[in-house]
Formats: sequence, C-alpha cells, structure tokens
Amino acid sequence: MIDALILTILMTSVPLVLAATGELVVERSGVLNLGLEGMMLMGAVSAFAFTYATGSLFIGLLAGIISGAVTAAIFGFFVLGLATNQVATGLALTIFGTGLSGLIGADFVGNAITGLPTLFPKHFGDIPFIGAFLSLDIVAYSSVIIVFLVWVFLFKTKTGLILRASGISHDSAHSLGYSVLKVRWCAVLFGGMMAGLSGAYLPLMLTPHWSEGMTSGRGWIALALVVFASWMPSRIIYGAILFGTITIMQLAGQARGWTIPPQLLSSLPYLATILVLVLISIRGSAKHAAPSNLTIPFISSK
Repeated sequence: MIDALILTILMTSVPLVLAATGELVVERSGVLNLGLEGMMLMGAVSAFAFTYATGSLFIGLLAGIISGAVTAAIFGFFVLGLATNQVATGLALTIFGTGLSGLIGADFVGNAITGLPTLFPKHFGDIPFIGAFLSLDIVAYSSVIIVFLVWVFLFKTKTGLILRASGISHDSAHSLGYSVLKVRWCAVLFGGMMAGLSGAYLPLMLTPHWSEGMTSGRGWIALALVVFASWMPSRIIYGAILFGTITIMQLAGQARGWTIPPQLLSSLPYLATILVLVLISIRGSAKHAAPSNLTIPFISSK
C-alpha cells in the first residue's frame, strides 16, 4: 500500500518537474510565460492523437514536444518579436491552447491507449521500500537527468551565464555584444518543448486516455513551483514531490471522506508559494530573488 502511494506521488510529480524546469529556464532569461497550461494541453492532445493513430509511443512523445515548441513559438513571436505584454500574451495562449486542444481532441474522448512501459521488469516493483522507485518509465528517470543538466548549464557554463545575465540585466548583456533576443528565443522554445513533453506524459503514462482539460491546473502549479524553488533547478524535484503529495492528499481525502474541505487542500501549493515569497522578501537575498528583468521586454536600439 505504501509503495503504491509512493509510486503514485512520483508519477504525479513527473509532469510538474518537466514543465517547471522548462519554465525556470524561460524565466531565468527574463521572460514570464503564463501560457504553460495551454502548451501542456497542446502537447497532451498531440501526443495522444499521434500515438492513437500510429501506435507508436515514441512518435507520440515527439509530437507532444514539437507541439509545445510550436505553441511557444507563437508566444515568442508576440512577446519577443512584437514586444507585447508578457502576462496578457501568456494568458491568451492558455485560453487558445485550452480551446484548440478541446477541439482537436473531441473525436478522441473515450478512447484509450497502452501507456509507456516501465524501464525495469515489473517484478522489480515488488521489492520492499525501493520497488516504487523501480516501477517508473524512462521519461520519469529522464526528468531527473534533465534537471541536473539544466543546473549544469545555468551555473557551470558560459552560455548559461549569458542566459542568466539576460534575465538580470538585458542592457548589460547587450552592451557586451550578446544577442538578448536570440537567448530568450532559445529559452522560450526550450520551455515550450518541456511543457509539451510534460503534457504528453499525462495521456501516455499517468492516465492513458484523452479528456478535455486533463492538465487540471498543473501548468499553474508548475509556475508556482518555479517561485517555490526560488528559480533554483536543484529545488524543483523536492517541490514537485511536495506538490504531488498534496495533490494525492486531495484525491485520497475525497475518496476517504475527510472532513477537511478539498478546496483547502487544493490551495496548499499556492499557500506554500506565498509563504516562500514572504521568506524571500524577509531574507532579502538576491540569490533567491526573481531575475531583475523578468517580464521587462527588450527592445534593441540597433
């Protein structure tokens, strides 16, 4: 019973880790993308549709990633190419993705597919205590590797330093000869690919079917998770497991008839985010603060 609960929490955390890691890179470059929910939904419906049509989970994952990147490119065209308001554009993207995914997926409601296989043989899952950690799929294990690689990229490479500089002071980065817009374009596309992969994980593993709005607010939780992690990749996994646990608590509470209102349990991730913001404000540490130029458009004078 405990192993099954742990496995459910881990699987619930995977899409949060993927989406939040991509958004963290985007925000580190100085761009806030509130369209995460819409990109995840586009990734989810594309992954399911292509997997259902071709029978290939690999093609489904690839379709989800590409769909997220294309949706992110639309966002980038407006906020980077036309310097529109990032908040308004992101919200519009979420509305667009929600509506379009529902339209595309209308014919797939009620259909089911075979989900991603576990990486290790299934009998490994019977091992006490560690069985849950050996019952995951390749995307789940890859999410941990991606977080580590993002940390290495941001804090151990020159390119990562340039990206962080674009988010802290884009004018300074530009004066040193770096293309702020190119850096932000790459970050936005990477964030879109991660959001698409995150969305694809939902119908391909977590719940092997398509239903309209199946992200159920996970995009917003991923956005909160970035703040919760103080824009540090190393904290993404811990935060995702915490938020995943709270999500499972909500479902378990409803199933067991807990007297605690489920709305209160649903609000806990956001309450935790507010608490972290308060602590960051009290500490006043630049290390844990948002990038200074976050949401501020860059317009080159050249």
